[in-house]
Amino acid sequence: MNLGSSHTKHHLMDLHENIAVIRHPDHIGTVDSTRIWSHHEKVVGTAIPIPSRMPIPPISHKHSSLDKNITTHVSWTSRRSITLSPIRCRYYRQTPRMAWHDVHMTIAGPSVLDIVQHFTERWNELKFRKYKSDGRYDWLQYPHDKLAAPNEPVHQLRHRDEWLEKGRRFRQRFHKGPEWKPMDDDHPHLTPMGSCKVQVVRSCSDWSHGVLKESSIQTAYIELIREAEHYIYIENQFFISNTGDYGPVQNRIAAALVERIVRAAREGKRFKVVVLIPEVPGFAGDISTVDDLQKILAATWRTINRGGHSIYEEVRAAGYEPKDYIRFYHLRSYDRINAPWPSFIRRMEEQSGITFHQAQIALAKQWIGVPEIWAQDVVEIKEPDVTKEGVVVPESVTKTEEIRLPATVEEATATIEKFQSSAKSLRDDHQVSDSVAHHALADSTSLLDEKWLGSDQEELDAYVSEILYIHTKLMIVDDRRVICGSANINDRSQKGNGDSEIALVVEDTDMIDGVMNGEPYKVGRFAASLRRKLYREHLGLMKPESVEIQTPFKMPAPTPNPDETNDIGDKLVRDPISIEMENLWNGTAQRNRAIFSELFKTVPSDTVRNFEQYKKYVPKATVCHLAPGQSLEHVKKRLCEVRGHLVEAPLDFLIEETGIWENADWKGLNPTLQVFI
Repeated sequence: MNLGSSHTKHHLMDLHENIAVIRHPDHIGTVDSTRIWSHHEKVVGTAIPIPSRMPIPPISHKHSSLDKNITTHVSWTSRRSITLSPIRCRYYRQTPRMAWHDVHMTIAGPSVLDIVQHFTERWNELKFRKYKSDGRYDWLQYPHDKLAAPNEPVHQLRHRDEWLEKGRRFRQRFHKGPEWKPMDDDHPHLTPMGSCKVQVVRSCSDWSHGVLKESSIQTAYIELIREAEHYIYIENQFFISNTGDYGPVQNRIAAALVERIVRAAREGKRFKVVVLIPEVPGFAGDISTVDDLQKILAATWRTINRGGHSIYEEVRAAGYEPKDYIRFYHLRSYDRINAPWPSFIRRMEEQSGITFHQAQIALAKQWIGVPEIWAQDVVEIKEPDVTKEGVVVPESVTKTEEIRLPATVEEATATIEKFQSSAKSLRDDHQVSDSVAHHALADSTSLLDEKWLGSDQEELDAYVSEILYIHTKLMIVDDRRVICGSANINDRSQKGNGDSEIALVVEDTDMIDGVMNGEPYKVGRFAASLRRKLYREHLGLMKPESVEIQTPFKMPAPTPNPDETNDIGDKLVRDPISIEMENLWNGTAQRNRAIFSELFKTVPSDTVRNFEQYKKYVPKATVCHLAPGQSLEHVKKRLCEVRGHLVEAPLDFLIEETGIWENADWKGLNPTLQVFI
């Protein structure tokens, strides 16, 4: 996959001489290469070396928070369509963008030093391999102060004294030895740090870190599951594991779940596991034809309920009904695209003399600016046949159009302004909402209140539904402990010598009153409030909020969050395993699933058990749009009944197509399978 990382590296380093970027791993055939693994960590550290120089790691992607920063409908991509090549653009006039759901953490406190230690080890290892004599790439010191904290394990590491002698020093504010002095930029809230105990865990090995294999993330997951007393909540992008030595999957998170469930069943105790994963993997293509999609679906199904040794099958073999203990769910959203084509956008084209595509490409030019290396002169846009069957943008096209890229940003700006200004003489668009997705939450208004200035057919054509793609890597146990980071539940992330990963295990010492199965139960403030906030979001019990409004929940640690434990919505979801909570959760998931299936014929579906049924089920409609033959009044009435984004997982989807998960791949005969699992 070409990510343009060389361009990114040189662009960043050209900004300032103090910015250094290391790309890793290198291309196949170089001295330091790996064929299939990647640095999957997402870390941003604000510790600054002295004197100031900014190394950019090969692991920097995503901000992580001990504040509950829950982000929904923020990162967008069209995963239904084929990946773009540098010179082509797919046609997205009526295709919704896929929203992503994610949870990250920020921390302030001594555990930051362990994250910086991890970065320092990676940085120095790669400098040694690639830039040993290049002065632009500094050696870095460990940030810990031995005099202030002599018992830290880092002081026993082999390179500590060498790096202390030649490396650049970090200014850290947590181990305050005799040489520590305050500075003007010290954060006023640095002390006290808070009430959470934080342990940094990771997946790393020789290729990624220059160390023996470490899989402490998997160890943490397994131990937390085994020690769970009542309840486990999981959100993850993948769910690929093994209950034993059955096939190529190595990690044993599924085995730990089976062990804990069977133990609870034998003891006659109420125990619940709730798992949220995406409806389908984030890969382009049609489920019925794309092999990559089928491999990941097969691995997931073999973990959950198929293949002979899945979680469900192992629990049933022990004599218990798995759905009494563990259930799976997805997230899905709907919206209305405010772009009526015949009555508005086409007239804008006619009045301005600028096509919609030209305006799109002009906007792209604004984003690109003045390229320092190269930019194409022409962009090719492929428009798909919107009447095709299928749940993805088809490969066939009805029209290919070449659009000239504006020569300058000024020309692009003028093009956009001319196109947009033509709308003013056609209609007042302020009374029409650009999005109606907020009505799935606890909004004070109704979808029925929304105005529309086009025809009824145009409004029908404007309604869309799409997966709300779960990118989170999170587990909450008993509302007391949390593990959150970059690691998926699959072998790539968990086995240690695959992708490099990092995560935080958090246990709050600030215990508050909670409820578990109707009984008083002390819970950690951080874990409980995070879990409850997620429940309120998924069930539609929280009010919609503009991304432009700044709140404490959107601020990094150590900014405190407001106490919501007495809110009505919080009280509704306080007890995660009560009968009332189970009925609310499952009832919402089943109702939402029924509505989306009825209106949009969403895939996957329990009514589709084989590919023959799949072909008949998928409607002849534009991808993600309403199935034909429905009235506008009925559609709006049914969408008004959607609450939140939670939908039940259809675990019988394609269950008769046994060849997907029972083939040579799962007997160890496919060496490339590890790419997908």
